[in-house]
Amino acid sequence: MIIDTHSHLNFKAYDADRGEVIKRTQVAGGVCIDVGTKYETSQHAIELAEKNEGIYAAIGMHPIHIKTDLMKLHMDLDEGDFAPLGEVFDKEKYRELAKSKKVVAIGEVGLDYYYKPKGTTKKEEFKENQRKVFIQQIELAEELGLPLIVHCRMAHEDALAILEKHKVSGTIHCFTGTWEEAEKYLALGFCIGINGIIFKFDIDEIIRKIPLDKIVVETDCPYLTPLPAVALAKEGTAKDARNEPIFVKHVIQKIADLKGLSFDEVASATTANAKKLFKI
Repeated sequence: MIIDTHSHLNFKAYDADRGEVIKRTQVAGGVCIDVGTKYETSQHAIELAEKNEGIYAAIGMHPIHIKTDLMKLHMDLDEGDFAPLGEVFDKEKYRELAKSKKVVAIGEVGLDYYYKPKGTTKKEEFKENQRKVFIQQIELAEELGLPLIVHCRMAHEDALAILEKHKVSGTIHCFTGTWEEAEKYLALGFCIGINGIIFKFDIDEIIRKIPLDKIVVETDCPYLTPLPAVALAKEGTAKDARNEPIFVKHVIQKIADLKGLSFDEVASATTANAKKLFKI
């Protein structure tokens, strides 16, 4: 068994062949946690999990979907037919979703300061709104006894300051921070999520330093296709090739190469880490 701890099979990108992708994953012995990014995709993740063996769900609101009138962003067509920055977080609605036995985490939640409005006052208001919603979702995870799947981009200082005030575990998804930041997350009991971005963003030395028992692997599919898998994708380019859960094997192999371990050693350890963290 290999566990992809972060997939988005609920996204529109898989509407044409979702069943085939799921079957390929199952035949390969793969398990995945399908992650919601807002209420609608969280619902879809649960539906997929309840209908398919080897799929579990995470529910939560990604910071890119937190309602604000301070700026506008274009819709992500791979995700679905809706615009970002348009949902008011309703804890009760997510609490109701969490009643499904297939829900194993609160995520994808966190902070994202990559896109931000112009002007100091607007920027701070924008960030404060994200921080408030992040805290609400952390509180929900604490209440339900579920781990977090944390998205953090250009906001590690604020994310760490918030997490230090709460008793919650989880994974830092798609980590691209510094070793000093990784150490702080590890000290809080978090695992570090490694995916195909390592083929584009050099964190090799950090991966070598992270203890193997604190790493989980993920795809973030349909995004971040590992370069070795690009040739297998229909589009044939790193920019456009669609990712899927079976490609997590390429992430495992690179981690193994960096640590001087075998593929099986890394696969076994990261699977055990995911099973323990998400109680699968």
